[in-house]
Amino acid sequence: MFIFQIVIVLLATKIAGHFTVRLGQPSVLGKILIGIIIGPAMLGWITDSEVMQTFSQIGVILLMFLAGLETDLEDLNANMKGAIFVAIGGVILPIAMSYPLALAFGLTQGQAIFIGLTLAATSVSISVQTLSEIGWLKSKEGSALLGAAVLDDIIVVVLIAIAMSFLVGDDVSIPALIGGKVFFFVLLFVVMKWVIPPFIKAFSKLRVTEATLSGALIACFALAYVGEHYFGIATIIGAFFIGIAIGRTPFKEAVEHKVEPIASGIFVPFFFVSIGLSVTFVGITENIWFLVIFSIVAILSKLIGSGIGAKLAGFNWRSSVGIGAGMVSRGEVALILAGMGLSSGLLPAEDYTPMVIVIIITTLVTPPMLKGIFGNRSHHIK
Repeated sequence: MFIFQIVIVLLATKIAGHFTVRLGQPSVLGKILIGIIIGPAMLGWITDSEVMQTFSQIGVILLMFLAGLETDLEDLNANMKGAIFVAIGGVILPIAMSYPLALAFGLTQGQAIFIGLTLAATSVSISVQTLSEIGWLKSKEGSALLGAAVLDDIIVVVLIAIAMSFLVGDDVSIPALIGGKVFFFVLLFVVMKWVIPPFIKAFSKLRVTEATLSGALIACFALAYVGEHYFGIATIIGAFFIGIAIGRTPFKEAVEHKVEPIASGIFVPFFFVSIGLSVTFVGITENIWFLVIFSIVAILSKLIGSGIGAKLAGFNWRSSVGIGAGMVSRGEVALILAGMGLSSGLLPAEDYTPMVIVIIITTLVTPPMLKGIFGNRSHHIK
């Protein structure tokens, strides 16, 4: 029964997070690990279900919405050069390193391209939570990392769609595909600048309880839905930018203080646990070298590629390595792409489980790397 699973997930993640912090690591690390422990791979207390996936999706949308609320648009614009360099480095090197490696493991050219693109993805949600915990989210490094991760996802989504149109034979118009993505961001700009402020202001005047909070959530989920359903843009992108838009209104503090308890209190823990639910150790020994080598390449390619991009953009070595580390997590974005690859035949069935574990490993190593490189900037910033 799902009610019992709510009890297990909330209890397990909060206790695991607490002990991880006591050990000097970000709480997100413990929350992901406990997902593996209570999931099908080990104890089997929690299983993947439609309700579980729904709670998880709401969790990651709210997490990115909160990140948008805390992001200063001026800082984001000021670090846009860095974001572009980091994103490009974080896409090129993973593809360049993993493509020949996949061919060496006997995969076809199409499968090798797909694996390269999957490992070029970035899941900013894990880095956002970690940077928030150690006090680096509101920094030039945090802004560059956020911008780079958003750009990275856009680049990879477009490249994946183009690749699949050639490799699987889907009849896709490339100009229409790219034009649709561009149109979405033009629409997003218009909504952020001219629709959100008056909408929230008008909604806040309704004589009902929590009108401002509801108005903010309506805007967040509406743009997340429109972006994914009509334009193939990940829900977290729309949620993030709507957060930025509301963060520029007088309602920022009220919305943030009311969304944070909802997100952290119930939905975000499900997102972290859901990452661990993908893990299974069945048949893993037959593909152990695939797993080990691709894990190393997945970590180093982002660390070096995005790190060099940050250095070229003018960051010092410590910041560059930290930004590279923040781009390592592939998280839910790559898991979704791996699922697409399995269903389309671009990711062989025997390589699916090792690839999922590679993605989980990149997600697990990111929080401690960020903590080790940046350290705690302030214990007062969430």
